[in-house]
Amino acid sequence: MARVVVEVMPKPEILDPQGKAISGGLTRLGFSGFGEVRQGKRFELEVDGEATEEVLAQAREAAEKLLSNPVIENVVAVRVAEDAS
Repeated sequence: MARVVVEVMPKPEILDPQGKAISGGLTRLGFSGFGEVRQGKRFELEVDGEATEEVLAQAREAAEKLLSNPVIENVVAVRVAEDAS
């Protein structure tokens, strides 16, 4: 059984209030050296069988039609998850 990872991020021109809040929190907690913070979404889709090119294409289509809002978000990655072992 395989897993496909889909990553979605706000488009660069869209304000990211959650990213701003995280950035402020990092500073308040004493973490320095970080610039702008953007928060996105990660989805893990479990696949019956192998993650073939066809499965990845279906995952990308699902990402563009359901998992993201194309008006304000970009699908930045659709890939097979690496084994944690």
